[in-house]
Amino acid sequence: MIEEAILSGKLNEGDPLHPERDLAEHLQVSRVTVRKAIDHLVHDGFLVRRPGSGTFVGALAVRADQPLSRANILIGDVPWCGSYTDVEWIDRSMSHPAPEEMMTLGLSGGSRVARLTRLQRSAGRPIAIECTCISSEFLPDALSIRSSIYKTLTDANFRPVRAMQRISACNIEDPDACMLGVTIGAAGLLTKRVAYLASGRAVAFTRSVFRGDADCFVTELAIPEN
Repeated sequence: MIEEAILSGKLNEGDPLHPERDLAEHLQVSRVTVRKAIDHLVHDGFLVRRPGSGTFVGALAVRADQPLSRANILIGDVPWCGSYTDVEWIDRSMSHPAPEEMMTLGLSGGSRVARLTRLQRSAGRPIAIECTCISSEFLPDALSIRSSIYKTLTDANFRPVRAMQRISACNIEDPDACMLGVTIGAAGLLTKRVAYLASGRAVAFTRSVFRGDADCFVTELAIPEN
């Protein structure tokens, strides 16, 4: 919720964040959960803490709400250039959301989510680990996903219409490093994508880790007519 407000321009650089206690009461979660989620946003540059003053929107928080015209990119299934990519399911299960997922998807402490993790390969070589988190309200059975997450949501009348994505460099840690066949700490690319319904509600949060020596991937962006 906080990240979406920043990326959409509802919160701007220097704007103060509500106290952790107020956020915890609004989201019906513990202050510890809120603090962990804020820690993630501070680490990524979206927020800054000022001792004695509070937490504020950081200077690195930039708007990135370009609509994506390829439906599959809203959730995942990112196309790669140069070679065919096959996908292996690593996990399809129901569980409780992590603090960052709760804040991003606007979930309460008692919520459950479908956790969908896939390993992407190109020419037989591991390329990326992709983990998508979806509220059980929209996807009550993780095993119902057979291929396209986007198609499954669309068939259930929860079609994502836009997404926000941020991309950053990262050092790949276990268990991702093991599955990608790289050494712990190897350079990689981290993407975090939030897909939204027409109502504006976040429906899916996807975190992907790519090998630093992977081929390029293609994203098609639509330019608004107005």
